[in-house]
Amino acid sequence: MSSAYEPLIPAVAESGPGGVPYSARYGDIYHSAQGALAQAGHVFLRGNALPGRWAGRPVFSVCETGFGLGLNFLALWDAWRRDVARPRRLHMVSLEAHPFARADLERLAAGAVPAGLRPLAAQLVAAWPPLLPGLHRLEFEEGAVTLTLGFGRAASLAPALCARFDAYFLDGFAPDRNPEMWSPRLMRDLANLAAPGATAATWCSAGAVRRALQAAGFAVERRPGFGAKREMTVATHAAGGRAAAPAAAAGGSDRHALIVGAGPAGAGMAQALALRGWRATVVDPRPDPRTGAHAGHAAAAVTPLVARDDNPRARLARAGALRAAARWGGLPGAAAPLRCGTIQLARTCARQADLASTLDILRFPADWARWMDAPEASARAGLPLARGGVFFAAGMRIRPVELLRALLETPGVECRPGRVERLAPAGAQWQALDAGGRVIAQAPLVVVANAAAAAGLLAASGLGRDLPGLAAMHALAGEITLLPADRLEGGPRCIVGGDGYLLPAVDGRCVAGSTYVRGAAEAVVTFGGGAENIERTNGLLERPLASGGPGEKLPGWAGWRAVLPGRLPMVGAVPQAPGIWLAAGYASRGFSWAALAGDLAAAALCGEPLPLERDLLAAIAPR
Repeated sequence: MSSAYEPLIPAVAESGPGGVPYSARYGDIYHSAQGALAQAGHVFLRGNALPGRWAGRPVFSVCETGFGLGLNFLALWDAWRRDVARPRRLHMVSLEAHPFARADLERLAAGAVPAGLRPLAAQLVAAWPPLLPGLHRLEFEEGAVTLTLGFGRAASLAPALCARFDAYFLDGFAPDRNPEMWSPRLMRDLANLAAPGATAATWCSAGAVRRALQAAGFAVERRPGFGAKREMTVATHAAGGRAAAPAAAAGGSDRHALIVGAGPAGAGMAQALALRGWRATVVDPRPDPRTGAHAGHAAAAVTPLVARDDNPRARLARAGALRAAARWGGLPGAAAPLRCGTIQLARTCARQADLASTLDILRFPADWARWMDAPEASARAGLPLARGGVFFAAGMRIRPVELLRALLETPGVECRPGRVERLAPAGAQWQALDAGGRVIAQAPLVVVANAAAAAGLLAASGLGRDLPGLAAMHALAGEITLLPADRLEGGPRCIVGGDGYLLPAVDGRCVAGSTYVRGAAEAVVTFGGGAENIERTNGLLERPLASGGPGEKLPGWAGWRAVLPGRLPMVGAVPQAPGIWLAAGYASRGFSWAALAGDLAAAALCGEPLPLERDLLAAIAPR
C-alpha cells in the first residue's frame, strides 16, 4: 500500500430509480435494475465458466473489484454450496473503497436478496467488520469459505495483495464515472496475481477496458450482455501473472507440522493449522499451560493502538486484535476473551490534544476508537482516572492459562514434553533432537516458536545465518502485580492503559503491570517490582491507591519477553531452509500477534490469499 495514509470514506446509502441502491458520489447504481442475483449469475458466474471450472480442485480463489452489497459473493457462495463437485475451499478477495456501515448493508441487502439467500446474507452481516482501512478476513462454513475484504482504493490495495487468483469479477462503477477502477495500471496489477488459465468477466464492454485487459495479458472476447446491456466482456490469462504467490505446503500431502514452543506463538500456530486439517505436534519442556511459563499469569490485554501515520506497528496491532476476536471469540468458558474495551490514556495532560487530533486525522469509526475526556473515561472505567484518552471498544482481557489450554486442545494438536536443542534434516522430514541427539518428533514442516531461544536453536542447527535482526533479539524480564480489587472499588470495568496498565478483576484481584528489566539473570517477582507497578497504577488514577501498609509484598507473576529491533514480530519462512518457519519476537504483544501470525502462516502454507498486505509481510519477514 502507499505510505501516505488515506482515511476510509464509507458509502452513503441512497435509492435510485426503482429503488435500486445508488451512489451519488459516482452517479451510478450498485447493480442492474433487472436483478442483482440474475446479473451475478449471467455475468460473473457463467462469464467465468463457474461452477464447472472449479470441479475437483482443492482450492479456488476469486478476486472482485467493487464489493457493494456483496451480492456477487452471495451468488458465488450459494453456487459453491449447491455443487457436489465444489472445491474443498473457496476464497474471495473483494476490494471496496467505500464500504457500507453494517446497518446500511443489512437494510439495503434486505431489499435485493431473495428469500433463499437471506440466511447467507444474515451471516455476512453478522460477520461484517468495522470500517477500517486494510484487509479483513471473514470465515464461513467452518472456514471452508473465506471472504477477505480490502477496504481502500483498489489502486492501492491490488499491488499489496499476496494471492493467486483463478477468476476475476470486475464490477466497479461505470468507467466514465470511476475510471480508476478500469485503468490499465489496475488491470496490470490484477493480472500479476493471475493463476495460469485465470478468467475474468465484467458487464462492461467499453473498448478502453478491453484494451486495458489485453495490454495486461488477457485474451479478450465479447459475449451477449445481461438485461439492457447488449454486450459484456470475458477474458482469459493463459500464462498467469508474475507476482509471487503464497508459499506451498512443505511435504506435499503430509500435512504435519512440528511446532517448537507452547506459548502464545506456538499455540496460535497450532490452532490455525489444526483448523485447516493439519496435524500439529507441539514440543515444549512444559507443554501444559498450568505448569508452563504462563502458570500464574492471571490476565493479559489484547489492545489496538493508533499512530498519526498509521504505521506498520499500529496496522499490525489493529489486525491482530481483529483476528484474535474472530479466532478466539467462540472458545468455551474462561478461554474466551472478555471484550471489555480499553481506555488508552494520554501519557501526560499536555499530550491529550495530540492524541485527540490523531483520531481526527485517522477518521476511524467511533465504534472502534473515540476520544474520551477524563470525566467520561472515568465513568467508563468506574474509577477516577488522571487524564482522558482513546477508548477502543475492541480491547479484550484474556486469561493466558485458560486460553493456551483451549488452543492446544484443538483437535489435531498433540503436545509432547521435550527440550529441542537442534533440528536436523532426514529425507523429506525435519527431526527435533534433544541434548543427547535423541529424536523427540519429526515432520516435513517445523515452526520455531520458542521466543528468545529461537535464535540459538536455529544457530545450533546451522540455520538462520542471514538473519542479523534475529541475532539482535534479546530477552527482557518483567513482572505483573496482583492488586486486591477491593482497594480499587472492585477494579476497573475496562482495561486502563498508559505508562503501565490495570486490568479488570479476575477472582478478586486486578493485574497491574508491568516492569521492564534489562540484563536480568532470571524473571522473578520482587518487592521492588511490585512497588514499581503500584507507582505505575497510581499514575493512571486521579487518586493514589490506599496503602496496604509498609513492607507489603503483593503476589504477582514474572516472565520473559523476546524483543527484536523495531519491536515487530518475525513471522515467515527462514531463508535457505525449506520447511522451516519462524514465529518469534512478539515482545509485549504475544497474545495480540498470536492469532494473526498463526493464520498468516497457515494461509501461506495452504495456498490461501494472505490476510496481510505485502508491506506488512515484508516488515515482519525473517530478517
